[in-house]
Amino acid sequence: MLSYRHSFHAGNHADVLKHLTEVAILDYLLQKDKPLCYHDTHAGAGLYSLQSSQAQKTAEYTEGIGKLWHYQPQSPLLGKYLDVVKQLNPDGELNFYPGSPKIAAMLLRAGDQLQATELHPSDFPLLQSQFLQRRLTRIENIDAFAGIKAMLPPLVKRGLVLIDPPYELKTEYQDLIKGLHEAYKRFPQATYAIWYPVIERHSIEQFIAAIVATGIKNQLRIEFNLHADSPGHGMTGSGMLVVNPPYTLAQSLAPALSEVQQQLGNPASHYQIMQLVGE
Repeated sequence: MLSYRHSFHAGNHADVLKHLTEVAILDYLLQKDKPLCYHDTHAGAGLYSLQSSQAQKTAEYTEGIGKLWHYQPQSPLLGKYLDVVKQLNPDGELNFYPGSPKIAAMLLRAGDQLQATELHPSDFPLLQSQFLQRRLTRIENIDAFAGIKAMLPPLVKRGLVLIDPPYELKTEYQDLIKGLHEAYKRFPQATYAIWYPVIERHSIEQFIAAIVATGIKNQLRIEFNLHADSPGHGMTGSGMLVVNPPYTLAQSLAPALSEVQQQLGNPASHYQIMQLVGE
């Protein structure tokens, strides 16, 4: 099952949430001089043309980054996120959108490590081409959880591990929990950011409960729902479950998500930020 291509979904409301969270975590980690490692388990192609046939077919970005493109944010975090996207579109036209590893590469310092795995045979060479000139970078065409075993822990003691499977198969939920266990055992100091789609509420609550039941401490849940829960209508929202979050994360995300809700939302849209497991 390698049918998923993020090029159909780049820049949608789920990407806005995921990448706001990523920018917030990296911004905090980069405040210290010591080097860090960014590890991306399902890295995709790295950079996406919003004029491609795939992006134009779904036009999902028009309900995400498209609604924020000309917005002047009050939140510093939302401003930093939009600045990253604007760097890739210097003419002022929204033509390109960065994936998670590209955002990381744009924010990381020369001494920070970047690791990414991508299994799709078409996306991997595109991903690899984005980082040919960057030192301290390892891009592998292997399964995400094989990559965790092969590449973690890194030589440095701090980092962010982003886990965002396509969830094409029901087994991916259990695979993620096993993979998180393995990664946390190897690299317990890291921050882990796990993306999940909200499609069917009961199932996602079971998934979140299973992660809580792992016994891993310090878990923060962040969720943005563009639409009310409605089974059978696709993804109505998405969330990030963050292990070992920066203590500033909830505080910086709240005003950013409030503005996102105003710009993207409808009367049914809502967000939540909730500490699920304490330190």
